Amino acid sequence: MIEAKAVNFAYRRGIPVLKDISCTIPDGEAVALLGHNGSGKTTLSRLFMALDHPRSGQVLVDGRDIIQFEPADLADQIGYVFQNPDLQILGDTVYEEVAYGLKNKKLPKSTIDRQVRDAVEAMGLTPFLDRYPRSLSFGQKRRLGVATALALQPKTLILDEITNGQDEQEKQHMMAYLGKLQEERHMTLILITHDMDIARTYTTHSLVLNNGDLVYDGSTQALFDGVRPVERWGLKQPVLSRICALMKVKEVRTPADLCAKLVLKEGVKP
Repeated sequence: MIEAKAVNFAYRRGIPVLKDISCTIPDGEAVALLGHNGSGKTTLSRLFMALDHPRSGQVLVDGRDIIQFEPADLADQIGYVFQNPDLQILGDTVYEEVAYGLKNKKLPKSTIDRQVRDAVEAMGLTPFLDRYPRSLSFGQKRRLGVATALALQPKTLILDEITNGQDEQEKQHMMAYLGKLQEERHMTLILITHDMDIARTYTTHSLVLNNGDLVYDGSTQALFDGVRPVERWGLKQPVLSRICALMKVKEVRTPADLCAKLVLKEGVKP
């Protein structure tokens, strides 16, 4: 579990980035971290990973205050995929890149090989195992970052705008795999995204930041029910949510779910 308790943060004195943030992310939950550019999303996620530390307040991981921690102290628990994939590339080949963290853990070669190949295959990068990572396309580098994090089998995975640069098929494949993995392993998934359809489909809980304030902490479905001022917070109501609100249909995650609900409504025939 990750908790923030009355967290404040500023990169420069007098310019607060996060203001008195308190929230809890239970184990095994799929969470969207939303807000306009500059709202504090990435900063809050960096505090969760001990890449930065709050100026006041506490960040706790499994009940432990991580104020004295470095990212390496949390590497076995939390995987982080940066918005800029080039920031994480260290290896000379795709295989070496994904294997880097596993080798640092001194795992058996057979285990390393299996976990690398499973992660690379899941992200559709098997044909590039011997390729120099920086020669990959932007979208492929993003998937490489996800594969590198997945290979370590973390308890929590934080993904910063990882669907950017993906075509629709790649995006849906990656998110479907992550969603399945999250459910099967009871892994905590934190998605920082501007894609409201991704948030609506693959998360159940949303945290919305607006100018450093936490303005929403609750159900992703309820966030887009047409009642809350999401546009004021720099968000857009997904098309499916808009249709559901107009037709007074609740608890729908996919178009197929909507059709099934409409069939059951009085006066609507299949």
